[in-house]
Amino acid sequence: MVNENTALVLVDYQVALCEEGELCRLPALAAQVRERGVIDRAAKVLEAARAAGVFVVHVRLAFDPTYETRTNRTKRWDSYPAERAMLADSPASQIVRALAPADGEPVVIKGSVDPFIGTSLLAMLHGKGIRTVAIAGVATNLAVESGVRHAADSGLDVTVLEDLCASFSPAAHEFSTGTILPMFAAVVPSDEYLAGLEG
Repeated sequence: MVNENTALVLVDYQVALCEEGELCRLPALAAQVRERGVIDRAAKVLEAARAAGVFVVHVRLAFDPTYETRTNRTKRWDSYPAERAMLADSPASQIVRALAPADGEPVVIKGSVDPFIGTSLLAMLHGKGIRTVAIAGVATNLAVESGVRHAADSGLDVTVLEDLCASFSPAAHEFSTGTILPMFAAVVPSDEYLAGLEG
């Protein structure tokens, strides 16, 4: 599994989405992240992937002060410019400390749900000759699902690390991982992925 054609893509592990507290934007999602132990598992996988030489890419949702980089124009997203939310340099939009990018690991900034839309992610992966990607992040049925569909339709072999993902409820997560995602990717627990790294 591990070679120069493999990448680990970590999506939206950000303070506002994953940490409960005053900077939290989505409390139900952050609660599920905590209850599922997502960050601790993701940190373990990230450490192992780095040690195995896997190409690691971090993706985060963030905006410049004009919010013109917002590519999703649905009403649900109108609150971001109205509230000046997820500005690129704000503490809330930063990647959680436990999963902070290391030197040399690219950080892709997106303006929508899909980590590939309006970003250099696909070109970066293709440019490095990446053929296989493992994707993990939040929310399962939003950014992860959008990214997996896009990656699969772009010719990549995709694996979803199920226990590194969370949604706003167990039911939403389970429907995505049990019904939707298996049509586009292998959905596996992180222990299986780690065993592949070690093998």
